[in-house]
This record gives sequence, structure tokens and C-alpha cells, in this order.
Amino acid sequence: MRIRSVTVAAILLTMPLAARAQPFQGFYIGAGAGYHLPMDITVITPAGNSSSTLHTNGSFIGSGSVGYGLGNGLRFELQGGAQQTSLSTVSGSGGTGTVSGNRRTYSAMANVLFDMDIGANWIYPYVGGGAGYAWTSPQGMTITAPPPVAQSTITGSSGGFAVQAIGGVSFPIPNVPGLSLTAEYRYFHLQGKQTFQNVGHAMNFVTDSEDSHNFLLGVRYAFGVTPPPTPAAAVVPAVVPARSYLVFFDWDKAVLTDRARAIVKEAAEASAKVQTTKIEVNGNADTSGSPAYNMAVSMRRAQAVAAELVKDGVPKTAIAIQAFGDTKLLVPTAPGVREPQNRRVEIILR
Repeated sequence: MRIRSVTVAAILLTMPLAARAQPFQGFYIGAGAGYHLPMDITVITPAGNSSSTLHTNGSFIGSGSVGYGLGNGLRFELQGGAQQTSLSTVSGSGGTGTVSGNRRTYSAMANVLFDMDIGANWIYPYVGGGAGYAWTSPQGMTITAPPPVAQSTITGSSGGFAVQAIGGVSFPIPNVPGLSLTAEYRYFHLQGKQTFQNVGHAMNFVTDSEDSHNFLLGVRYAFGVTPPPTPAAAVVPAVVPARSYLVFFDWDKAVLTDRARAIVKEAAEASAKVQTTKIEVNGNADTSGSPAYNMAVSMRRAQAVAAELVKDGVPKTAIAIQAFGDTKLLVPTAPGVREPQNRRVEIILR
């Protein structure tokens, strides 16, 4: 059981390495509540043989968190939680009996999570894992039938090391920047034996590790998130006034499309008909990459357009190439945004 829970956490932590990250930077707070589905708990007998089992029912779980996003998809958070396990029966070699009361588990966890951008601005999946400390306390727990610890009232509290694997999705609220609804699954594992007082008996009441499935709905608010820019009223045409031409590129590409070649050819023909002393070819990029990468890809785009102009009859000596990266945005955006109109080369006839 312990190996399985650690393996699940490791898989979830390594999944996002190839994914694009949701742009998110700064402090945030969150809270959630939902359904706690515990697995049955093994009772350790004084002789060390695990011969009886506490059978459990689902109940409530709640949690709160505070964290910080790095802007590249990674988030670090501290999370506190409480979950309640209802008890129904106990079974073992001596038979089956009833159990009243419940067990309440509190936890303090440090989590690492990764938000993913899947190309839809209304949903962002995330995965992660955490480790920390959890302690359990029986609440009115009484065993009223014969298995090995018959006629017992269980009290006290006990704790130990805990881990969890996390997977979920967040849904940003469009009209409230920074606010998101969340739906989350957690696999929780409290490791090691838990020892409690067995009132009226010489031997303590000892249980093995706890495992549970948990399903939560919640909210998260990130501080300092600015609203998205107002979209342009109309798409900027491929050919603009003042002897200027715009050539657009696909994301992460510097290859001319058929439409782009037609625009370059039109600019080349116009340069032969009007009086020009210089043709400026200015490359640009959106904000989805790093500044260094954006500068490099904008230069490749400008070089591709210049080569096409030469192919269409423009003297190479008349062309001046410049790269601006993401410093001259046609449509202002936040960092990490794929904006088609910012992936462009501007041809200016001087």
C-alpha cells in the first residue's frame, strides 16, 4: 500500500514536464470541501498479527491553503486539512461486531503543483503531490462486540508522516481576474502504526496506516492578476495604409504560408512602382516564449521575408532587417500569451 501511494505521487509529479505552463505568478489562497472515502483500517493485535479490520464509511473533508506561483506553471503551497472517517463494524477471527463514533484526521502538508495550458482559456488541469504530518483522534469511538478488542472505548490521538497525490482542474471566472473554481482529487496516505488508549484494557489499541480517496470542490484566488486586454474591434488587415505590409506567422514558426508569399510579392511589386530608397523588414513575436527565444524567432521571420523579397526581384542591398522580439506588440497581452497578430513581420517602403 505504501509503495503504491508513493508511486502514484511520483507519476503525477513527472507527467507535466513536457506540458506548457499556465502563466501564473504571485501569492494565492484557496479552500475546498467535499467527500472523503476512506479504505478499511487494519487493527494490529498485541501479538503482532493483523487479524481484525475496521470497516469504514465515507464522510466529510475540508481544506485551506496558501501558496505562491512562479509564473512557469509551478506552484508551492502550504495546506491544512481535516477529514472524518465514520466507522461501522469490526471483523476478525473472533467474529464481527459494531463500532460507534468516528476518527478525525488533521493534516499539515507542503505541496508542489503544476498548472498546464492545454490551449483552452476556460480550463487548466493541474497535477502534483505533497508531504507532511497528520494526526488522528477517535471521536466517541466504542467497540461493542467480541473481536480481539471487545467492549472497548478508544481515546487519545496519534500521528505520523503523510503523503498525497493530487490531480485537478481549475476554471477561471471571466469577470473576476484571479478567481477560479476548482475540482480536485487527492489520494492520501498516513504512514505507520497509530497507537491509542484502550480504556479499561491493559493493551493499547493499535491500527495500521490509513489510505483514502478524496474529492473536493473549491475556490482559489490569486492576488495581483490583471484583467485581460480588451480585444481589438476588428482584425488588422494583411495590407495596411502608408506603404506598409504585414506578414503573419503560425505559432513557433518562421515559415511563409501561401498567403504570406502573396503579401510579400505585392510589397515587392509596389516597391518597383513607387519611389523607395529603403525597404525595412521588421520581425516580431508574441509573449509566449522567453525574451531571448522571441528575439531569435522574430529574426528568423524577418530573414525569411527578406529572402522572399529578393526572390521576387528586390535588390538585397535595398533591404534593412531588424528583429524586435516581443517589445513591439500589435495587441498588448500578458506574458505567456499566444497572440496571432503579434507573430508578424512588417514591410515598410521608405
